[in-house]
Amino acid sequence: MKAVALTGGIASGKSLAAQRFAELGVTIIDSDVIAREIVEPGQAALEEIVQRFGETVLQADGRLDRRALRERIFQDPQARADLECITHPRIRAIMRARAADAHGPYHLHVIPLLAESGRASEFDRVLLIDCDPAVQKARLMQRDGSSAETAEAILAAQAGRSERLAIADDVLVNDGSAETLRDGVERLHQQYLARWAIECR
Repeated sequence: MKAVALTGGIASGKSLAAQRFAELGVTIIDSDVIAREIVEPGQAALEEIVQRFGETVLQADGRLDRRALRERIFQDPQARADLECITHPRIRAIMRARAADAHGPYHLHVIPLLAESGRASEFDRVLLIDCDPAVQKARLMQRDGSSAETAEAILAAQAGRSERLAIADDVLVNDGSAETLRDGVERLHQQYLARWAIECR
């Protein structure tokens, strides 16, 4: 089975693209979804996060206050590195296990920080959802209620557009409508099926 990595900056449209791939029957292994799973109450990762950052990163119900944690780590590179040491090994282990159980000619790994991780070579194709940084900033502020300063800090902490383009085999530009992106996903899906049907004969 082939593995495609779907990546892109924050608020670029990765979730919408992954949703359309799922509708087309592709198995989706989403690192962001797994990242939320491993910090549910009772999970070891959440306990380690509280040990490192204190109970101020918890909501009243004991769940992780993702906004509070995000504000903190994007102002402090060491804090961000500490969080990644807690979460990334667990996320990768779960992704590997789910990939082993996947079916179909290919499956899709949604990995926002692929360029930063240096893992692009592990995949058969890398698909980038590309987006103008100004559009990303506006979407991020609208979606999460982030301030302009926080949105800029989040974008600055991620790999630049040129770095993501450098690792991409396929690029879908998402500066327009959702329907345009969905159409692009459908075209790529057919290309992947055709490519790997030939290779597997």
